[in-house]
Amino acid sequence: MTITKRIPAAIILTLIAALADTSYSATTAWKCTPTPQDEIGPFYRQNAPVRDKIGTGYVLEGTVRSAATCKPIPGARIEFWQAGPDGKYADAWRATIFTDRQGRYRLTTALPPPYERRPPHIHILVDMRGYAGLITQHYPKANRHRATFDMVIETE
Repeated sequence: MTITKRIPAAIILTLIAALADTSYSATTAWKCTPTPQDEIGPFYRQNAPVRDKIGTGYVLEGTVRSAATCKPIPGARIEFWQAGPDGKYADAWRATIFTDRQGRYRLTTALPPPYERRPPHIHILVDMRGYAGLITQHYPKANRHRATFDMVIETE
């Protein structure tokens, strides 16, 4: 004999919504909210030269932090790539920087131009052992010559 008990639809929908909402359990463990991922784009190439200057007129700086602790991460590797003033990606517009003891970085570059349908942007990849990689983008604001862009990465 099989006994069938009907579960109210409201309870089923609540359970489905709770199971589908992974943001609650994923973010409750973080002391700092992780930086959102963005697209890598078609122009990424590994092993950008280690340098902190690829142009003049725009300074991007910030701190890389752990999502779990909010503490700065020294020694994180950050790769940058962007379009040059002519709107083309080239080796001259690529750089790798390592964060200092306080997790800080600073890149001096030229303000990237808009191209096609994209606003000005700088691609960024952050990598550190024990942490999930982060691919994101910084979007400079018009008429600004510098910006602070802190990034928060998740542990693996």
